[in-house]
Amino acid sequence: MKISTKGRYGLTIMMELAIKFGEGPTSLKSIAEKNQLSEHYLEQLIAPLRNAGLVKSIRGAYGGYILSGDPGDITAGDIIRVLEGPISPVDFTEEDDPAKRDLWLRIRDSIAEVLDSTTLKDLISFQEQEKADNYMFYI
Repeated sequence: MKISTKGRYGLTIMMELAIKFGEGPTSLKSIAEKNQLSEHYLEQLIAPLRNAGLVKSIRGAYGGYILSGDPGDITAGDIIRVLEGPISPVDFTEEDDPAKRDLWLRIRDSIAEVLDSTTLKDLISFQEQEKADNYMFYI
């Protein structure tokens, strides 16, 4: 399974909203500018996320989007499934060789386990840790 730009950019949107969680709405324009992405493309991605109940839209001059729940309760799997569809490395049928089918099922289940056990809060922590590890000190 290859995650497309829909899934990757969708995670970016959701991480940005998670970083701003509790601070009010965030515009797609600010997310697009910060991450050097197309605002038009992000608009296409936010609709299914809103329809799935993962984000809420706020109207008005200071409007934008907010997460519908706590960043610790929304997983990468929730986001990827909305934007990419079911998680499966290959399409297979019941007629496939049982040994191969078992392999594909184990791969699918392993991918799902990682995605479903990684929350937005985890992703933000990973991102912050990466930034902290990249500081260089000169004496």
